Parts: sequence; structure tokens; C-alpha cells
Amino acid sequence: MGIEPVRRINSRGGCAPHLSLQFDSHLFSIDTSRSPKACLQPDAYLITHAHSDHFGKSAMLSERAIASVETARALEIRYDREYKGRTFRVGESIMVGDVSVQTHPTGHTIGSAAFSWETEAGARVLVTGDVKDYSALPRCDYLVAEANYGDPYDPSCIFDDDLAGFFEALDSGASFGAYAFGKAQRAVALMRAMGYQDEIGMDAQSLVLTRERMKDAAGPLTEVNGGGTNVVTPWNLPRVRCKSKYFLTGRKDTSYPTIRLSDHLDFRGLMKMIEHVSPKEVLVYHPEGERASLLAHHLQQCGLETMSLDMIEKFVR
Repeated sequence: MGIEPVRRINSRGGCAPHLSLQFDSHLFSIDTSRSPKACLQPDAYLITHAHSDHFGKSAMLSERAIASVETARALEIRYDREYKGRTFRVGESIMVGDVSVQTHPTGHTIGSAAFSWETEAGARVLVTGDVKDYSALPRCDYLVAEANYGDPYDPSCIFDDDLAGFFEALDSGASFGAYAFGKAQRAVALMRAMGYQDEIGMDAQSLVLTRERMKDAAGPLTEVNGGGTNVVTPWNLPRVRCKSKYFLTGRKDTSYPTIRLSDHLDFRGLMKMIEHVSPKEVLVYHPEGERASLLAHHLQQCGLETMSLDMIEKFVR
């Protein structure tokens, strides 16, 4: 297909995060850290969203960075740095040299985006980032996809969001732990949709992100313990004066009781997404480790040509 995945060797001799794609005369880096100036430079650093495990903290300092307006601003708030790259509104296209890159919503966070483009030979490439809603993603030939809940053998990778449990906890006066960007805004949006109209207490970063990203839709917000309930980062939960506290997550390794509320597709959703975009080849790129490899193996067994990061054979410095 004329598309070659590449990994960069860092100064410590290991691999830099995630990967780049070489095609035609272009090199696009995906959710990775910046290359040192002496190293091969990509045409673009594509940043799918502002979570730390997608390395926008580093890539945002390059003029070659490309991210949505919302992602760029979230990176600035989270890391107190100026975003130096180019921005787009999700759904728009943006030119990288002579390549027209289309962007698509994924529902993972406010401003999260997938990227798609065509090679000179007409091969359609799609990079998803993390996905909650795949309905807007286009068909493709070459798919670069996530696998956060991609282990077909782990029962915890098959789930439905516990909206009833969340409503019951909210109604009982509980407070909630949620990551500052993404989950916190979703929690506030759900509370308002469920009819909760009182002030919501938030830690400083969650408060700034939620006010700026949700505007009036956030409703009345205040500092921690200043309202009827609280939505704070998990490490701020001990500060909350509330007997009943829950961590909103799909994870199990927590010291608080959890309510399943995920910003990712489960295994079933990932398989439906892949069927929806109908690729000829798949590269599972995130997260690094076992789950990506297990999903890649499962897709191979289903007859789909698939690889994971650990199978990439080309490296650059």
C-alpha cells in the first residue's frame, strides 16, 4: 500500500512514544514526543487529544504540531505552555504540504479528533486516537487504531457505562473523582442532563478546563466543598468533605469504589468500529504493551492483516 510505520530511537536507546507513518515523500508523527533538532523531522506531529499518554506536552512546542483548537487550549491550561503549532476545528481539513488531512470527531474528550488522508496511490489512511463514538469515522484502507480495552480474553474489557449507578450516587449526595480533562466535563454534562442544578465543586484545573470548554452549559461551578457535590481529580478526593465518594473509571486498581463511566469503546465497540471503517490493514498503536498485541493477534485470527507497535521493524534516529 506504500505506507510504512516507523519508530524513532530516543537518546536512551529506547523507542520514542508511538510511531510515525512514511508514505510518498511524507512523514507524519502520531501522538509522539518531539524529535531533537539533529534528528529526522516529520512533516507534522498529529495530536489526537490532550491526555498525557498521547504526548502533546512535548509535541505542542513544535511549529509542526497539529491539533484541534480545543486540544491546543487544553494543553496550554494543563501544562502552562504556549501551543506553537497549527489548529483546526474538528470536521475541517488542514493542508500538510500537498496532503489534505481531514479531521473527524471521536467523542473521547472535547476536541478529540481522528485524522484521515489519501496517499498518491489512493490508499485511504485513518488514525483514530482514542475513541468513544466511531459513527463519524470514514471507511479506510489502512487503519491506525487504539486498544485501551482491546483484550478479548479479559472480562473487564466488555462493559456498559453505569449511568443508573451514577444517577443513584448523585441523588444520594455523593462526590466523584474524575480526570481533569475529559471525564470531568462528561460528568458535569451528565449531571446537568440528569437535572442537577446546584453548584458543583471542582479542583482548580478541572474548574478552569470545565468553565472554558463547556461555557454556559457547565452551569454553576465553584471551588472544592463550595457546592452540593464535587467533581475533582482522584488525588483530590481526600480533600472532599463527603461520606460517599466514587471514582468514575473503568479501572479496578483504585482505593475508592468505582462507577463504570468510560470515555473509551469496550472490546465490542472496538470490533464494531473496525467493521464500520472496513480497513484492509490495521496497526494497533495504543496503548503500548499487552492489550495492543492481543487485539492485533485477535484481528489476525479473524483474517485481517494486523500488526502492533512491537512488530514494527523500521527504526530511525
